[in-house]
Amino acid sequence: MGVKKRWVRLGAFALVGLLIVAAALQITGLLPKLDPFGTSTVDRSQPAVLQAVRDLSQYHAAVGDYQVVVDIEKDVKWVPAAIAGERTLFVAAGSVDAYIDFGALVENSLTVSEDRQAVEVRLPEPQLAKPNLDNERSYVFGQERGLIDTLGALVSVPQQQQFYVAAEKRIAESAQRSGLIERAKANTKAMLTGMFQALGFRVTFPAEPAT
Repeated sequence: MGVKKRWVRLGAFALVGLLIVAAALQITGLLPKLDPFGTSTVDRSQPAVLQAVRDLSQYHAAVGDYQVVVDIEKDVKWVPAAIAGERTLFVAAGSVDAYIDFGALVENSLTVSEDRQAVEVRLPEPQLAKPNLDNERSYVFGQERGLIDTLGALVSVPQQQQFYVAAEKRIAESAQRSGLIERAKANTKAMLTGMFQALGFRVTFPAEPAT
């Protein structure tokens, strides 16, 4: 009877050991996640409902494509990184539109000469739209977690909104420095010049004050 109990105990310890090793391999990514029940995903979402239609007066004159690597690290004071903490590398790709809102034109923005042969155009300043991130090209490239954060991630829902917000901020800053606004202004002038010349007008743009 004693021998039988010993074998039962050894079998129980071996089973627990195998479960611990399997869990460790899943955490490190060396073993794929097991799914003995064969779960499936069904999308039961309802179709989108149109809520409003707006008329736009914007001329989108240029677009810039950007990519940024967001590096966010969370440290726990006085605790080693191997125990608690997290560092994430997030690759984000997206675009930014530069546009001119013709709806902002005032009465004196277009001045026609007395001989009706020329027109002077005063353009509003170009603006940058909010960055449009490409979800298919944005992803977590690498992630390091302490033991506590690794165990917590097994039972919590991944939160990636902070990475998208940080990426939008970096891309917007890059768009401001990349000359996209100047490109949009030049493209708009070229478009208006061609349009008015086709109508028989010479086009001029007033000189801008030096900055």
